[in-house]
Amino acid sequence: MPPKNANFVNMQLTTYIADLLYRYECVIIPGFGAFLTRYKSAHIDDTSNTFHPPSKIVSFNKQLQANDGLFANYVASVEKCSYETALQQIRNFTAQISKELSEGKTVTFNNIGAFSLNEEKSLQFEPLQQQNFSTSAFGLSSFVSPKISREVYKETVEALEEKAPIHFTPERREAKPYLKYAAIAVIALSAIGFGSLKLYENQVQKFNLAERQKANSLVENQIQEATFVIENPLPVLRLQLPKHAGMYHIVAGAYREEDNATKRLEQLREKGYAPLKMEPTRYGLYQVLYASFEDRMEALRKLHEIQRTENADAWLLVQEIQ
Repeated sequence: MPPKNANFVNMQLTTYIADLLYRYECVIIPGFGAFLTRYKSAHIDDTSNTFHPPSKIVSFNKQLQANDGLFANYVASVEKCSYETALQQIRNFTAQISKELSEGKTVTFNNIGAFSLNEEKSLQFEPLQQQNFSTSAFGLSSFVSPKISREVYKETVEALEEKAPIHFTPERREAKPYLKYAAIAVIALSAIGFGSLKLYENQVQKFNLAERQKANSLVENQIQEATFVIENPLPVLRLQLPKHAGMYHIVAGAYREEDNATKRLEQLREKGYAPLKMEPTRYGLYQVLYASFEDRMEALRKLHEIQRTENADAWLLVQEIQ
């Protein structure tokens, strides 16, 4: 099979970045920077009467360049290659981008945005406004609705009031004095009824409380008097399992041969870790984990420590494990 063209590879990698932006809030391109997404609720533009659906706004942070393993792992799974091969593709990709930017070119990421250098040689990112990475708004688009004019209805009502004015005279108010007393009587009856209802509710609550206390006391006495005897108790079984809970896992390596994965597992155990060998992936690779974490930032701190002290190729796996 002939080697892939560099431009084709770059286009594929930008497509993979767009795929990940639909699923994650942060996608780091090692050695280049990170794309960040922020949710924006649906809103109306009063100046143009345009209705905009919910969306995820994309921004770029050049300071986040440390490899968290997300992008490289995704490339390896889609391209069906090793993690190291995927990482090398990403390095070539970022090197090509940096070269084109230094030559004064504008680098466009399909469906994401464009990069360029300003006069001070600072990196600038212009997101593509038409692209929406919010899965909850899939299929929704902005639309313009004509402004609703309410002056016509207001003028119509005013015209009707002028034609048929309503006058209240003292004679009409005095002609029906019994309405005032009827209203007072209704209010009085309502107050009496409400007071009676509250008194009844208080009595019911007191009764329920007393009965509940009697039941609790009876149950406590029966528990204290009970005697439990087990003639043949089962032996106590003690298991010590490594704790690997959470969505974020630091991977020491992925191995085609299970024996190699087992050897790596023993090496990490001798160093004091509580490693875990995962079931083979659909590509037949056995992944060995250093540790797992619930918190993403805690996992990244530990990953950077391991990369700095003993394993520069360690990476972060983000998924649920059994």
